[in-house]
Amino acid sequence: MKNIFAVKTFAAITFLFAFLIVLPAARASEFDQETVVTFSQAVQLAGHVLPAGTYLFALPDDISQHDVVRIFSPDRTKLYATVLTANAQRLHPTDNTAFTLADRGSAQPEAIVTWFYPGRTVGHEFLYPKQLQKELGKNQQPTVVAGD
Repeated sequence: MKNIFAVKTFAAITFLFAFLIVLPAARASEFDQETVVTFSQAVQLAGHVLPAGTYLFALPDDISQHDVVRIFSPDRTKLYATVLTANAQRLHPTDNTAFTLADRGSAQPEAIVTWFYPGRTVGHEFLYPKQLQKELGKNQQPTVVAGD
């Protein structure tokens, strides 16, 4: 009888440990929408040009700051940019990360217009000065879906 009690107690403690420790870690990327993406060419964000390479896009831990996107090196050792965004809407989510780019002509890198986290219909529209925002709206390319 004592063995059954000990086994049940051990199982309960193990379950509680998994719930308290493992599950919050599994949700971390969902909360901050952490996304690693590789661009084969330079891309532009309001006031920043990111050379071709791999970057980590993430939201701050504070939910009241989810209108800010931070772009890091993949290992988070270097912060390349902190940019403001507005909510962007789309009708259907995709299973992968999706970026919309705008052509800026051959002299300038394409600009990132929107970023959607997998499974979401609400994403992030990167903010640019008004005149540039109008130009980007005219030159948007189809959404580029990136595998995660």
